[in-house]
Amino acid sequence: MSATSSLDNQFDPTRLARIILPKSGEPRDVRSLYIVENEQATPGRVTALSRTEAKIPAGTEISFETYFNAFPASYWRRWSQLSEVQLRVDLTGDARIDIYRSKIDGSRIAVTGGNVDVDSSGRGRAEFTVSLAPFEDGGWIWFDITCESETTIHSAGWYATQPAQGQVLCSDVQMWDATTNAYATLAAGEQLPPAEPRITVGIPTFNRPADAVAALEALSSDPEVDRVIDAVIMPDQGTKHPADEPGFPAVAEHYGQRLRIVPQGNLGGSGGYSRIMYEARDPQRGTDSPYILYMDDDIAIEPDSVLRALAASRYARNPMLVGGQMLNLQERSHLHTMGEVIDRSRFMWTAAPHTHYDHDFYRHPLRDRGTYGRNASGEHIDSKDLHRRIDVDYNGWWMCMIPRVVADTIGQPLPLFIKWDDGEFGLRARDHGFPTASWPGIAIWHMAWSDKDDAIDWQAYFHLRNRLIVAALQHEGSPNSIVASMAKATTKHLLCLEYSTVAIQNQAMKDFLAGPDHLFDILETALPRINKMRKNYSDAVVVPSAADLPPASGGPANLTRIPLSAGAKVKTLARAIYNNAKPADARHHHAPQVNLPPIEARWFSLSRVDGATVTTADGRGVVYRKRDRGQMLALAKESAQLQREVARRFDELRTTYRAAHPYLTSREAWAQVFEPGSDLARSGAQVPGAPAQREPVRGETARGGSAQ
Repeated sequence: MSATSSLDNQFDPTRLARIILPKSGEPRDVRSLYIVENEQATPGRVTALSRTEAKIPAGTEISFETYFNAFPASYWRRWSQLSEVQLRVDLTGDARIDIYRSKIDGSRIAVTGGNVDVDSSGRGRAEFTVSLAPFEDGGWIWFDITCESETTIHSAGWYATQPAQGQVLCSDVQMWDATTNAYATLAAGEQLPPAEPRITVGIPTFNRPADAVAALEALSSDPEVDRVIDAVIMPDQGTKHPADEPGFPAVAEHYGQRLRIVPQGNLGGSGGYSRIMYEARDPQRGTDSPYILYMDDDIAIEPDSVLRALAASRYARNPMLVGGQMLNLQERSHLHTMGEVIDRSRFMWTAAPHTHYDHDFYRHPLRDRGTYGRNASGEHIDSKDLHRRIDVDYNGWWMCMIPRVVADTIGQPLPLFIKWDDGEFGLRARDHGFPTASWPGIAIWHMAWSDKDDAIDWQAYFHLRNRLIVAALQHEGSPNSIVASMAKATTKHLLCLEYSTVAIQNQAMKDFLAGPDHLFDILETALPRINKMRKNYSDAVVVPSAADLPPASGGPANLTRIPLSAGAKVKTLARAIYNNAKPADARHHHAPQVNLPPIEARWFSLSRVDGATVTTADGRGVVYRKRDRGQMLALAKESAQLQREVARRFDELRTTYRAAHPYLTSREAWAQVFEPGSDLARSGAQVPGAPAQREPVRGETARGGSAQ
């Protein structure tokens, strides 16, 4: 730890993560993602001079055992080429640094430490190398700093002690060879050369021009992030364009030819992300970036996450997908989702084992190993599981780094519009030997699921249709558990008077049963068709306020009391069945009996009324749910028939969808959407699984999409 020259603050390909500071003016809860301060004993706050430089008052002890600054050692141990990591700190002042690590249960272990030797000017550089050997199942590494005098940390970071090496292939891959203008096959066991630190960023946008420009500004705000970006591809699928925003000219000038706005019709997330991959992989107008970084437009970005994802990708032992975790945009100290898997029994996504939704780092930092009751989901609150390594099946495309070799090998996303495209891509990548990791410390902020009605609004159609499609591609064995979970969900929706949801889910089953040949044809028309269907149901019509309707007349006693015991549940269900077996009282279709918030709009409450308003998840309006016995019975009968048909034909459809999969994920098929007159589109008939005859997709999606 001798006094040396300052750390080079320019881009260093061996740096794995910078120590970053909270932005000026951030509240305490957000600061807890970056530093741990003793709010009672500290003589003064840490002052961030920049995102990487901080001034610490004399007599202060600060810990970097935080989400963004602790080093997630178990992930690097499991997935990377490295056997050790090095902390480097460049500071001015009289200070001591202590290194700690944790075990899988959060136990804290001292590793090493010492006073930082400084030169005559008071400046010094400390380096500590820590083995990754003890981190097979979990654990982080971090450092604390104790300042005897006022201390300035000029820069600090976690570094590799060797350059990135070539990556071993776990399966045969396809790679574009620029010298021969053709794809070449590399066999499993061969080694890819070390990848250059360059990325193409892809951000699809739909009527969020301010968010899209903000994302571009965030990426350009950090010179080191900007340095590794070869191109930004932004499919513009809406009628409100980023180019019309006041801040757009400045970012457009900054990026120059690197920014490619590609206009197209509304093809949903899968159409937007597929366009990014399609453009990036184009041999003539594409990029040669080794990595394609997917990001949503409606997020807040921590720019260093881009560099961290790039470092994790380059140092990975084998090519893999590196996913960013999701922080809660409205509760910014909360980690909303840590990682997800597919429940193979009912084939539904769910939280990975040992993860917890919406963990609050301000109240329960990494060092918090106690149990402090339960959260709203009934989970025990502590931080112990955050020290585990969590293994996932896929990562959401709010942020996901995809190696180009993976895209060239496994193809494009499926034409699913939204929902399940990221999950299917992750499962497909895994099947080809490319795993996914949701990496702590690599994250964006995104709106929480709790502020959306996507399980019951128009998105419910895509939830179910695409779930069945991906199940046909991936699920082995009997579909009985899938069908049983569908039947249970249908019953719940009917008891909750969510008739529009059941109607569009019935349509989802019909479209699944119709087979894969029509998926491209309905890519742009499915949403308008579903929205038109929903207009026939009162529970899909949003009213600005319950105050716009007659006053509530009152419902049964104890309507919102949650039945907890088995006896209470049986008794409540019997009342629900009795109420739904008789015709509804028409008076309650003009004046609701109760006005319910979403948290109280449950099967045990709505099943016992004939009319109720329910506030939307975002709180901006209400829907008037009206019980209709005839409508309920007709929807239930149709749903039951369709579920039986799904079960009966699942083996047949599994074969059909799997045969069509090469075509559905091919550049040639997507060319018929993006460039219907091109030679590539015309060659689509030669792709395995292509329909015998297929008309080019017409309408808004065929606008060519030349970069602008």
